Amino acid sequence: MKVVVDTDVCKDHGQCVFASPEVFQLDADGKLVYVAEPDESLREDVEDAADVCPLQAITIEG
Repeated sequence: MKVVVDTDVCKDHGQCVFASPEVFQLDADGKLVYVAEPDESLREDVEDAADVCPLQAITIEG
């Protein structure tokens, strides 16, 4: 599984952080950082994170 965040669309709302904190985090400046290739066992949480993104900036490949 590969996670892709469109950084031109993402506004760092952080909803994904609540859905999948193992994959998505906000850094000290409030900017989104994420694991691009998380473990497959986290797929459900990552899918939830993509669903709750208010700007639909997260896509999952594979």
